[in-house]
Amino acid sequence: MEGLSQIKDTVPNQGISQGAGDEEAKRTQEEQMRRDLMTTVLDLAARERLSRIALVSPERSKQIEGILLRMAQSGQLRKTVSENQLIELLEQMEDVQGKSTTRKSTIVYQRRKDLDDDFDI
Repeated sequence: MEGLSQIKDTVPNQGISQGAGDEEAKRTQEEQMRRDLMTTVLDLAARERLSRIALVSPERSKQIEGILLRMAQSGQLRKTVSENQLIELLEQMEDVQGKSTTRKSTIVYQRRKDLDDDFDI
């Protein structure tokens, strides 16, 4: 009887760990598919630049990859993206983010001239 209870106790735990393993396997498979698609979409110099961006700013790299993947899936990309095209895309992203996040404000000082100034002439 003890053997059966031990088997029953271990079976649910295996199911939980297998579910986590399935998620991990699915995540790694998606990441591999993403990398494969990036190698077909980007030329060598653009991939190098994107990998350097990923070292500095991983979230920006993910944004760029997402944009490129959407463009590739929608058919907007006819050929591989060169480094110059990637730079243009980065500049466009920066312009869009710059306009939405920061506003230039100016401070104007208006000074009143009182009747009781110390500079009487």
